[in-house]
Amino acid sequence: MSVHNEIRKVTTHRLSEMKLRGEKIAMLTSYDFSMAQLVDEAGVDVILVGDSASNVMAGNETTLPITLDQMIYHGTSVVKAVKRALVVVDLPFGTYQGNSREALSSAIRIMKETAADAVKLEGGKEILESVNRILSAGIPIMGHLGLMPQSIHKFGTYTVRAKEEEEAEKLISDAKLLEEAGCFAIVLEKIPARLGKLVAGELKIPVIGIGAGAGVDGQVLVIHDMLGITQQFSPRFLRRYHNLAAEIKGAVGNYITDVKSLDFPNEKEQY
Repeated sequence: MSVHNEIRKVTTHRLSEMKLRGEKIAMLTSYDFSMAQLVDEAGVDVILVGDSASNVMAGNETTLPITLDQMIYHGTSVVKAVKRALVVVDLPFGTYQGNSREALSSAIRIMKETAADAVKLEGGKEILESVNRILSAGIPIMGHLGLMPQSIHKFGTYTVRAKEEEEAEKLISDAKLLEEAGCFAIVLEKIPARLGKLVAGELKIPVIGIGAGAGVDGQVLVIHDMLGITQQFSPRFLRRYHNLAAEIKGAVGNYITDVKSLDFPNEKEQY
């Protein structure tokens, strides 16, 4: 029986087993009950309640404005729908950087109020104190290195990270620090494929890429980008599996036409 036919819940331990046997991990974002139900039933391994909700759900230009309360709302909605996938919730900007006590209290709120399986944090050495404090409470952490959208004002651009040797060495060092601290997995965003493969090969924990090449242990995309609901965003790493924007607009257009022409509702659609 394949892993996708089992209803056995995906756990952090199972992700480690998948890496060991060379089975790739499929991860997607979800932010609401209905979408999460479909994504889970399709057999995805990990659902990320990403702070990308700030962009695709709330219309903000960056991930920075989304609050802890908003992330908890999205996380709660998703967890209610999910039977199989591991659910990871992003700690939003300002809830863990520079204050490890606040980091722990933010992570505890997410775990208690959403019933999610884990949290995700961006950064390496500079957030290690927060990572250690959250892990000491028994809360699983997924790390995130490379392009870190919460640090966009520091980077000043969304271009590929770690192309220079110094930044690449820091990324490798940070990845090892996160693994040693006890993180169960790491996301690598928008880095050279060669570096992604190198990091995945050096770590025992799963490495999931978004624009990090095929040599990592799994892939993640934002569901709205992958389904073609969003059209403004077209990085090289994005493969659109559908053009839902056109389909949805077409369906809405047909509905409007039917309402205005008195075709809807017909005799069978009335009581």
